[in-house]
Amino acid sequence: MSSALLLIDLQNSILTGLGTPDRQPAIDAALEAVVAKLAALKHSARAAGIPTFIVQHDGGPTHRLAKRSEGWQLRREIAPEAGDVVVHKTSCDSFFETDLEARLKGRGVTHLIVGGCMTQFCVDTTVRRAVSLGFDVSLIADGHTTADMGKLSFEDIVTHHNMLLDGFDAGPHEVKLVASTEISF
Repeated sequence: MSSALLLIDLQNSILTGLGTPDRQPAIDAALEAVVAKLAALKHSARAAGIPTFIVQHDGGPTHRLAKRSEGWQLRREIAPEAGDVVVHKTSCDSFFETDLEARLKGRGVTHLIVGGCMTQFCVDTTVRRAVSLGFDVSLIADGHTTADMGKLSFEDIVTHHNMLLDGFDAGPHEVKLVASTEISF
């Protein structure tokens, strides 16, 4: 099984302003913790010769991730290095109208180790689509986050999706939940 690390939407303004004034500090702290874990995994993957695919959302002109804006820029901690593949998307699904599937298959990748933002949108949709396209997925349990949504806290959303996605399958391919500390390349 050939693996790749897939990092989704780790951009400067991914969660900016999505929380209430009292909750935004917790949302920001959770994002910092996730970015640190994913940056460490990216470093380990690189040292082991495992490819990293970085997905970047291209928002419209008034979006917080407006293409080419400061908010759109990838976080410096996971900035692309030589050999990393950057894929641009305009929807929650990292495979929709992108060349991600072709680029993964072109490298013989059959297993994705996935983390990033936003849990209930881009992470969930991409993970489900990956399995339906024939990839096995390790979802990093502590490697994805989001903002509060309505009455749901980001912590509840992450917990819910970890339970919901663990074991999700399509034919012989499935999602397995794994802690960042359990991943070795």
